[in-house]
This record gives sequence, structure tokens and C-alpha cells, in this order.
Amino acid sequence: MSWLPDSLADFGPATLAALLVGGYLVLGEPFVGWVLHRRFEAVVGVAPGARRWLYGRLLLLEWGLVAIVVAVSVVAARVGWSELGLRLPDRVGVVTGLVVVVVLAVTVLSVRALRTGVLLKTESESATLRSVGSLLPRTDSERRLFSVVALTAGIAEEVVYRGFGIAVLAALAPALPWWALVVLAGLAFGLAHAYQGLAGILTTGLLGSVLAAVYLDTGSLLVPVLLHALIDLRFLGVPPDVLPGVGTQPTPPASASSDSRAASGDSGEPGPSDTQPIDFGRRP
Repeated sequence: MSWLPDSLADFGPATLAALLVGGYLVLGEPFVGWVLHRRFEAVVGVAPGARRWLYGRLLLLEWGLVAIVVAVSVVAARVGWSELGLRLPDRVGVVTGLVVVVVLAVTVLSVRALRTGVLLKTESESATLRSVGSLLPRTDSERRLFSVVALTAGIAEEVVYRGFGIAVLAALAPALPWWALVVLAGLAFGLAHAYQGLAGILTTGLLGSVLAAVYLDTGSLLVPVLLHALIDLRFLGVPPDVLPGVGTQPTPPASASSDSRAASGDSGEPGPSDTQPIDFGRRP
């Protein structure tokens, strides 16, 4: 791990910025993600464009973080592309080989399970499965945009959480052993998925630790990026007809809505406590 920063002094004039971004990843990102997904899940059943809206916000958020990390590395004194893992692998060790085999096997098995409609059967039993199920694309346009989101996650989250996050950790505590960097990197990544509940935090935290171990084993983000993208892209192998019906409920016809207003004495004019619905059909 000789490529990692030895101290915060390696960031030079970008030290404060690096600490602020690191703090945001641990404290701010979980809150932002939770708010974003709660807002999405509140309307996904009635707003046809809700998923495209969410995908667009995720793209803006993740590429925005990458841009900030790149800016910090440009200003930093001795933390550049190489220190962030943006280089070819030094080697491919036993750890990486085992992880690649396991990830490929789990990917194939999970796609086969998802294609049997497991989300339909267990959606009501798990907050994590409900959250994941609502995120998955249904229409062709959603699937195209989701593929961009999956590729973006593979690149952006590895650069931000594994490359930059571990560099800041190593600079803050140079004496930390490799396994501590792996655990802490996984914890930060798990917290970023707090909107999925405790099971989601544990699952994604484990994934984050595994990818961090691969990064430290190879000295490069190349393999983690490929594995991460594959893990997310696997959902495109799941046909929409075996996904929960979230977001497919039709909105009430205008006539029925008018009749219900008339029966309740509502003139249909907005009152002082009414709020306007979010237009999820707009481009993000």
C-alpha cells in the first residue's frame, strides 16, 4: 500500500477540502440518500416518471462527487491519480481471484433467483427488498437510463469511496493496518445505503469491504470498478413482469375524481393547505 498518502500533509492546500468531503461521505451522504429515496418512494406508485427522476438525480449526485474529488486531487500537493487508485493493477493476488470467482457465481445465482419472482414473494417481508424492488426499471426507457446509472455507480462510487475515501483514512491514521481500512471503508459505504434499512447497510457494507480488499490487493480500482458495475447491471437480466407492481397503479380517472369531489362538497379549487404535486416528468 505504498501508493497511499502518508499523512494529511500530502493533501497540502487541499487538506481542509479533503476532510470536508470525507466527512460528507460518512455523515452527509446517508442523510441525502435517505431523503431522496423517501421522497421517491412516497410517489413512485402514482408518478410515472418517478424512476427516471430518481435516476437523473443519482447521476447528478455521483458525477458531482467525482468532480469534487478530481478538483481536490488537482489542488493537492502529493495526492494525484495514482494515489486514488486510478492506475493499472500492480498484481492480481489470491484474494482478488477468489473474490472474482465468488462475485461471478453470486451474480449468476442471484439473477436466476430474481427471475423466479422472489421479489414478488418476499417484498412485503423486508424493507430492503421493497426498497430495491421499487428502484428497478420497468419500461424500456427506464432500463436504458438504469444501465447508465449502473455504470456510473461502478465508476463513481469506487473512485469516491474506495479511492478517495481510503486515501483520506490512510492520511488521517497512517498506522492503521490494511484490514482496518477495509472495515472502515465498508462501514462508510454501508451507511450511504441507510435508506435500505439495517439489512441493506450490512449487505452493502460487506460489499464495500470486499471491494476495498480487492483494491488494496491490486493497488488499482480497475477490478473493483468492473465488479461493481457487473453487480448493478445484473438487474437488467430481470424481466419487468417478475418485479413488484410498485409504480404501475393507474391514477384515478378524471371523472371519478370529479365525482368524488362533488360527493364530498369539494369544488376542486386548491385550498390553503393543499400542495402542488411534484412534476416527475420533467428532465432532471
